[in-house]
Amino acid sequence: MSPRTSDKFQEIREVTKQKIMDTALELFANEGYYPTSISDIAKRAGISKGLMYNYFESKEELLKEIIFTGISNLAEEFDPNRDGILTHEELIHFIRQSFKLVKEHTTYWKLYFMVMYQPPVISLFEKELQDLLGYYLKMIDQYFAKQKVKKPMAESRFFSSIMDGIFMNYVMSPETFPIDEIEERIVKMYQ
Repeated sequence: MSPRTSDKFQEIREVTKQKIMDTALELFANEGYYPTSISDIAKRAGISKGLMYNYFESKEELLKEIIFTGISNLAEEFDPNRDGILTHEELIHFIRQSFKLVKEHTTYWKLYFMVMYQPPVISLFEKELQDLLGYYLKMIDQYFAKQKVKKPMAESRFFSSIMDGIFMNYVMSPETFPIDEIEERIVKMYQ
């Protein structure tokens, strides 16, 4: 049996870390953050509890990484050319990609909304989250100001609230929510 290369070892670490995150995501979203223990996650992931701590120092760190990874995936679709200016085409792209991501990663978004509405949980990383989301809200504010909307900040918050409300309703009942039709209506609103 030949020794593992450092590349192979790193690949195994990444696969194990992703398995832990996927398992925790599923448990946190379906069982709740507080009722789910590190032992529950380790058992479901098929690893030892001790090994969990080689990847994450705590359950809080694990949750934080899950939440910020999902937000990063969405952020990749916002201002794709990274110039700090949101164009009309980029806004429409962002709307379409947001709907796509919510449909593809419903469990993540279920967890996201659950966390947002639990003050003790969100307080674990609220400042970092506000800083990150504030950056994007500012860009949306600037977009609507450039579009000569009378109250750009109000329009920006309206836009964000509509998107959040749609996605929250969808993740709570994906089988009965007409998300494709609603996507078209939102795109039409902002065309």
